[in-house]
This record gives sequence, structure tokens and C-alpha cells, in this order.
Amino acid sequence: MDFGDLTSKKNIGLEDLCGKTLAVDTYNTLYQFLSIIRGPTGELLKDRTGRVTSHLSGLFYRTVNMVEREIKLVYVFDGEPPVLKEAELKRRVKTKDEAQIKYEEALKKGRIEEAKSYAQMTSRLKDEMVEDSKQLLTLMGIPWIQAPSEGEAQAAFMVSRGDLWSVASQDYDALLFGTPRLVRNLTISGRRKLPKRNAYVEIEPEYIELQNMLTELNISRDQLIDIAILLGTDFNPGGIKGIGPKKALKMIKDSNSLDKIIAKLNFENPEKIIEIRDIFLNPEVSVDYGIEWKDPRSEEIIQFLCHERDFSEERVNNALERMRQGTIKIKTKTTLESFFN
Repeated sequence: MDFGDLTSKKNIGLEDLCGKTLAVDTYNTLYQFLSIIRGPTGELLKDRTGRVTSHLSGLFYRTVNMVEREIKLVYVFDGEPPVLKEAELKRRVKTKDEAQIKYEEALKKGRIEEAKSYAQMTSRLKDEMVEDSKQLLTLMGIPWIQAPSEGEAQAAFMVSRGDLWSVASQDYDALLFGTPRLVRNLTISGRRKLPKRNAYVEIEPEYIELQNMLTELNISRDQLIDIAILLGTDFNPGGIKGIGPKKALKMIKDSNSLDKIIAKLNFENPEKIIEIRDIFLNPEVSVDYGIEWKDPRSEEIIQFLCHERDFSEERVNNALERMRQGTIKIKTKTTLESFFN
């Protein structure tokens, strides 16, 4: 669902995030990399053995860019999805299958731009890609957390406890899971390609505070969840046909009861409402996690990325030097803050 039309968002620069700690919705981020980091005809980047490397490229260089700017990241990986998410996951697989067929057809006909637009919709995150990502982060000294279920729920939980400053994700779900703060568009590129068009839009990081959003809309978090259910979540794809964000907000505020609304509308399986609310209000999370940033193991990173995955050694070495400088700045600032506090 998209709350973008409901609340004002504050545009911020990466310099505003200097010194901040962010919990990254990793699956969301890796899918972005698999979607946009591709070759001239839309093909994924691969090493000489055919292993996909697009996700590793995005993960490595973006993380380096953030460390260089003294932004500390913690990556949170999804675990077992709730049963109610099964329908949405099946829908996504079907969409990818259909896009794959259209991609191959466009390639055969030489329609390269069309092919590239379909290619972005075919991304699949496989188990070996996830394991490669965890290995790379470990070598880089960047902490990662394995969530028992939804990664955004775990990320929101850690932020709400004060262990991290904000969740970083493109999705608004983290707000439903109760994160006090959400950062979107965590990138230095400054632009994003429009789907199915050879055009780009300028973007910059956005910052949303949950309490400010609720105050602005004059609703509670429970009501925000109910609005999301009307619009459609991962646990009830599609929501109610014909209802957009502004209409959903008005309906919830006027009736003050989602149960009354769905009784009048064609809502499939209304008994699921309680289960969906519970997923957001009482998600499965872990309290057993550690967060520690370590020095990057440069030689092992070179071995993994360059010797095993065919990355440019010169480019990786340059990135590692930038990361080393950023790590020194972070350590110096942390030491000074500890001293004065």
C-alpha cells in the first residue's frame, strides 16, 4: 500500500543521516539491486561460472557509500513468512513468470528498451544469493540480523527499543509494524528510472516520523493499520476495489470501525481482519540479537569478490579504501562522544 498521498514527507540529504544507525530491510534492498543492476539488454550481471552478482555489486558499493558518509547500517533478513502472505507470494511468482515470457519475446523481436523494462520485473532472490549477501556483509564487518519472520517487523522492533535510529525501506509497512522513524530512498544516485519508460525522476531520501504522521492525520496506529487493510496489504492483496488512500482515511475516521465498514463491503474472508491486525501489532520478532560493527577483512573481500566473483580488483580496492576512511571517522567520532559523555 502507498501512504504517500496521506502524509507530508520531509526530504533530507545523506548528510542529515551522518552518525545515524539504520536497520535496512534487506530483501527489499536486494530486490532493488536485482531489478536495476543489469546489462545492456536487461540481463543480470554474472561471474564466469554463471552465478548472479548484481545483488553483490549493489550491496557492496552502496554499503561502502554509506560508511564513507558515516552512516551505520544493520541489515535485517526475512525469515519464514506468515501463512497469510502465501497468496501475495504466489501472485508475485505469477507476475515474474509472465514478465519473463514478455522479456524473452521482446528480446527476440529486437525491442531492447521494452525487454529491459520487463527484465526489471523478473527478479528472483534465491537462497544462494541470500547466503552470498550474508557472507559479504560478514567480511565487510557490517552486522546483519536474521528475523524469525518479517524483516520489517524485526527492524521496527529494534528501532522502537532504541537500539537503532530508523528503519530504511521503500515500503511503508515498517510504520504499520510500529517503527518510530522511516527513511526511504536511501541512495546516492539521485535519480530512479521510471518503469516501462526510458526516463528518470530525481529522488532524494525521505524521512517520516510515525507519531507526526498519526498526529497530522488525527488517527491512531490501529486506525492506520485498518486503513492499510482497506487498501490491501501483503496479507490481503488488493484490499477493497475502488478505495484509495484518501477515501480509506475518510471511511475509517467517519465510522471509527473497520468491522462496520467491511460488513457493508465485499471484503473477502472478513474473519482474517483480526489475524492481519495481530501480525502488525504483535509480530514474531527476536530479542536475541547482537549489533557490532567490525573492521572490514579486505583480503578476504578481494578473494570473494574479485577472485571468485570476477569483480574489478582495482575498483574494489578503491572502494575498500573509502570504507576504511569512513570507518576511521566513525570510530573517532564514537570515541570522542564516549569521552565527552
